Amino acid sequence: MNFSSLSLDSPIHNRSFNLSQNPKIVRTKLLNFRLSFHFLSNSPHRKRFRNISSKVQLRDDNSAVHPLVVRSLVRTRVSSNDKQFGLVPEQNGIRAPNFAEFITSERVKVVAMLALALALCNADRVVMSVAIIPLSLAHGWSRSFSGIVQSSFLWGYLVSPIAGGTLVDYYGGKVVMAWGVALWSLATFLTPWAADTSLWALLAMRAVLGIAEGVALPSMNNMVARWFPQTERARAVGIAMGGFTFGNAIGLMLSPILMSKAGIFGPFVIFGLSGFLWVLVWLSATSSTPDQHPQISKYELEYILDRKQKPLVMENKPKTKKVIPPFGRLLSKMPTWSLIIANAMHSWGFFVILTWMPIYFNSVYHVDLRQAAWFSAVPWSVMAFMGYIGGLWSDTLIHNGTSMTLTRKIMQSVGFIGPGIALIGLTAARSPFIASSWLTLAVGLKSFSHSGFLVNLQEIAPQYSGVLHGISNTAGTFAAILGTVGAGFFVELVGSFQGFLLLTSLLYFLSALFYIIFSTSERVSFN
Repeated sequence: MNFSSLSLDSPIHNRSFNLSQNPKIVRTKLLNFRLSFHFLSNSPHRKRFRNISSKVQLRDDNSAVHPLVVRSLVRTRVSSNDKQFGLVPEQNGIRAPNFAEFITSERVKVVAMLALALALCNADRVVMSVAIIPLSLAHGWSRSFSGIVQSSFLWGYLVSPIAGGTLVDYYGGKVVMAWGVALWSLATFLTPWAADTSLWALLAMRAVLGIAEGVALPSMNNMVARWFPQTERARAVGIAMGGFTFGNAIGLMLSPILMSKAGIFGPFVIFGLSGFLWVLVWLSATSSTPDQHPQISKYELEYILDRKQKPLVMENKPKTKKVIPPFGRLLSKMPTWSLIIANAMHSWGFFVILTWMPIYFNSVYHVDLRQAAWFSAVPWSVMAFMGYIGGLWSDTLIHNGTSMTLTRKIMQSVGFIGPGIALIGLTAARSPFIASSWLTLAVGLKSFSHSGFLVNLQEIAPQYSGVLHGISNTAGTFAAILGTVGAGFFVELVGSFQGFLLLTSLLYFLSALFYIIFSTSERVSFN
């Protein structure tokens, strides 16, 4: 094209966008115009083009300039060397919200609902860690068999993460999370009936609970990716996972109290009913994407869209083409394996501490059931707070110029090396108070890994984030089953909890090293 021949009568000068047309057509025209605008504005004839561009017509049905188009053109004109191509909006186009605006925003309300769902998820799960003590006494179960009963939840959890992650990528996090909470609440509510019926019915009901809860974390990740810019995602995950870990504290602290008032199965009924109530609020008060929310402010919507790396998918309808995820290619990359190993170690440590610490305090320090539950619950309360601190630190590092890859490795190192050291201290503790302090330090530092591998899942392949989460969660479930059942057999054979804690510490160190070497936050091509 000969740019020197351009005049005010050129096609670009006469370019007009009728915004009453199909939005997809308008977007296509606008993109083509922005490409021409950028190319010409950086050509030797940019002075001539400035005169032409000033008279471009942008009209709707009333021939008024449409603000969306104006903002789009403004972002094109002010781009700095176009980020090499001129198509990436400037990050300072819309000012960042202050703390008050952030904490009262609709996206924080969404992540607060996610945090509450994850709190119920873990409360329903952890009730058995307290109930197993009186149930074992009543039925004469050994330590190893008690581990098998508690691991029955993980049998179901092993099945659902990959399928759940695929459903989340296909239908979105809102719908899948609603079905998941409804099903696991029903399983929790029916646990007393199953326990009174037979051992096999109890094991089956706990397995159903695991199947339903397998969709929780992939759904959370999907909703965070849709609602939060990348610069806020670590904080968002910190808030959501704060609820996840606070659910452990709720379950461990409230279960002994509810059992003393309403019997062994009182907590199961109350937590199950709470889940049904959550589903009603979730379906009526949230939306799958920000643009569908009826109460979101114009500023918040523009801020979310402006800070995203790519256009947000704004579809209500499920995708018409079903595609089987490329599992072979996903597993051929070392960054995928860094996430799998990290999730496996995270789940090993999480479930070993969650499942066995009440029994550990009861058998090693000879405290009663309620005290054992309280000593075990305090660390999870601290973890809920520390998770947000880790997310805030992570976002601050990125904002100040630290590369995203280095930031994730720092968070993961703190989240694995810290607990490894603290567990060594736990094995040497001589009183329940000192032991609880070491356990609190281990669990609190562990929460920093939420701003490591858990956010990293959204970064290396956003289009497969649900499936990646499912694959890594499945590996984590295998590790959790091995750790939960293995701890019981280890204690019976060796006669010491401390030896198993030292083994867990060593695994933390090795997993941190693997993640540091092979992880990345850069987009990985799986095509």
